[in-house]
Amino acid sequence: MIVIQEERGLLKVSIFAEFTLADFRELENAIIARLKAHKKLNLLLDLTSMAGFTLDVAWEDIKFTRSHPHDFARIAVLASDQWRGWLGWLATAFTDAQIGSFTDLSPAETWARGH
Repeated sequence: MIVIQEERGLLKVSIFAEFTLADFRELENAIIARLKAHKKLNLLLDLTSMAGFTLDVAWEDIKFTRSHPHDFARIAVLASDQWRGWLGWLATAFTDAQIGSFTDLSPAETWARGH
């Protein structure tokens, strides 16, 4: 399951249980819609309740990120140690966004907003 919220210049995404292809398509559509209104996005990705992801999600994420390498200003990843290292590497491999890795919501949100 995925929950997407737009708040004052920040796209906040929370993923619960397994991240599925349907969830990824919902995220992709939200990002594309927001890019029509903004030059670059700030994203807060909360993975603290994510149990895992399907292989097709990993592949689609790589393709999507490679096709949008300059569309993100900041990506804050809120996650346990299990996901932070891998996602940080993957994101920096395909985008020029600033990537921040966090374990607490408040500092992640502040950083993602650029404050």
